[in-house]
Amino acid sequence: MKDNNPIKRFYNFLKKDTWPSFLVTLILAFIIIKFIFFPVLSYLTGSPLPLVIVESCSMHHYEKGFSKIFETSNIYEKYDVKLEDTSNWDFQNGFNKGDVIFVVGPKNAKVGDVIIFNGGSSHPLIHRLIKVDDTFSTKGDNYLTNSEQLPSEKKINKEQIIGKALFRVPAIGWIKLIFFEASRPQSARGLC
Repeated sequence: MKDNNPIKRFYNFLKKDTWPSFLVTLILAFIIIKFIFFPVLSYLTGSPLPLVIVESCSMHHYEKGFSKIFETSNIYEKYDVKLEDTSNWDFQNGFNKGDVIFVVGPKNAKVGDVIIFNGGSSHPLIHRLIKVDDTFSTKGDNYLTNSEQLPSEKKINKEQIIGKALFRVPAIGWIKLIFFEASRPQSARGLC
């Protein structure tokens, strides 16, 4: 006896171990993630990019904490940020390439927060706030690759800020990054 319920027939089709059912499942997953999951997550978090993958080593710490970072740059002194101020900052050990960052709206962003912003490059930048005023200023934590501020980090308008980092999930972004590593410049490839 043939089942007349179209939903049940479709569900049974998806459960089959065939190439057509696999392909339809992939298409459905894409549609659900792109048009339902991410829009709902964006609405709930208040950020147009609720999840981002760290694609560079600009926030990598070679040593725990901020001692070496402050020792190698006078930028913090220029913005009147002292090493003692860092004790309550989130992400004490920075980020690694491939980490996935959960992002929320930028309300109440303060010095020490990590923000995601449009800095005029093809991808948003993920750096730490070192000045909050009418405009914002940031700096990447990595003292080897970020000895100076980028011009795009010195006067960031509120409209450029996508959100601030809430927490990270280590390394799972490599599932996507691995496909693009070969097209990156040699100096930007690999682990931090």
